[in-house]
Amino acid sequence: MAAPASAPADSRSRPAVRDVVFVDGVRTPFGKAGSKGIYAETRADDLVVKVIRELLRRHPELPPERIDEVAIAATTQTGDQGLTIGRSAALLAGLPKSVPGFAIDRMCAGAMTAVTTVSSGIAFGAYDVAIAGGVEHMGNHPMGEGVDPNPRFVSDKIVDPSALVMGSTAENLHDRFPALTKERTDAYAALSQQRYDEALKAGKITPDLVPVSTRSSENGWGLATTDEPPRPGTTVEALSGLKTPFRPHGRVTPGNAAGLNDGATGCLLADASTAAELGLPVGMRLVGYAFAGVEPEVMGVGPVPATEKALERAGLSIDDIGLFEINEAFAVQVLAFLEHFGIADDDPRVNPWGGAIACGHPLASSGVRLMTQLSRHFAEHPEVRYGITTMCIGFGMGGTVIWENPNYNAGGEQ
Repeated sequence: MAAPASAPADSRSRPAVRDVVFVDGVRTPFGKAGSKGIYAETRADDLVVKVIRELLRRHPELPPERIDEVAIAATTQTGDQGLTIGRSAALLAGLPKSVPGFAIDRMCAGAMTAVTTVSSGIAFGAYDVAIAGGVEHMGNHPMGEGVDPNPRFVSDKIVDPSALVMGSTAENLHDRFPALTKERTDAYAALSQQRYDEALKAGKITPDLVPVSTRSSENGWGLATTDEPPRPGTTVEALSGLKTPFRPHGRVTPGNAAGLNDGATGCLLADASTAAELGLPVGMRLVGYAFAGVEPEVMGVGPVPATEKALERAGLSIDDIGLFEINEAFAVQVLAFLEHFGIADDDPRVNPWGGAIACGHPLASSGVRLMTQLSRHFAEHPEVRYGITTMCIGFGMGGTVIWENPNYNAGGEQ
């Protein structure tokens, strides 16, 4: 007799959870948002197309028809960042029409959420191979464009009004943690610029960048090959004199925060057995991830509970983590994380090649930049077994992903 429809499925039909691997990641050079930026007359969806095509060019062993999903994040999903950009960019990139795609939004953690979402599908068996990434053209679509916050957020005192201005939330973080002084944030920002410049000169940054042809009605055709935002030679003394736009006599400046930027990122993710079948390289293995909410007016502290949650679920401690890629929306937000976990401001395990304060933070794209760099660090550091990518998220959230190094040498010292 057939089982009733409400009976639980036979456990033998449930797929086993599969290992998910990060195959490779690339990004466009990041530009300055605005009429004088390198991408002022370049479409956001074309930036995504460049990323997808570069992933396929670098991996001819991957038949395009084997890609099961394309998930692309954008915070402002309108105009050239609308039209279900995961699907539209896949078509524009020349992927087979059988390859589906979708758009996703979790503000700054958009690309991170694209990765965790399709990774869950891979682990469950819904996909074998997927592309995940993000784009933000903040020149075409300024932060908050078209947003209509419900007045009850303020009238019902659900959030403090400052929660709607990210720079103000960073000032609030300074208020909450007085030990995180402006002098410390300026010193951290100068270090980020220095580390990025050293990494660039050592040839660490450029291999992950896909050149983008650009057009300007004023200057004609060009080619973007390097990040536009970095300010090499930045000193603490120079940063100390910058204005504080979010509060008179405040502590957050354009020098100790990421700027307004344009750019796109993308990565290939796969089931471990499928990667082996196709001969795809493995840059990292996914261990676990977590997202957590915090008070929106101090959103920068979000990575702390997200990391604690991810570590607990993975059965790890902060002492097990040998490399950290922390998004630098604001220096104070990074320092709040380091202070909580007892990590020095200048710890060499943290953002070894600098971070968003130097190279830029095109909102929804940044999560995959962190992951791509962590995979490169893993290749250089077989003594490190685990690393994390973590970031704060607008309106009071944090996200953390824990990764394992496939090159880990148990005989080495971390």
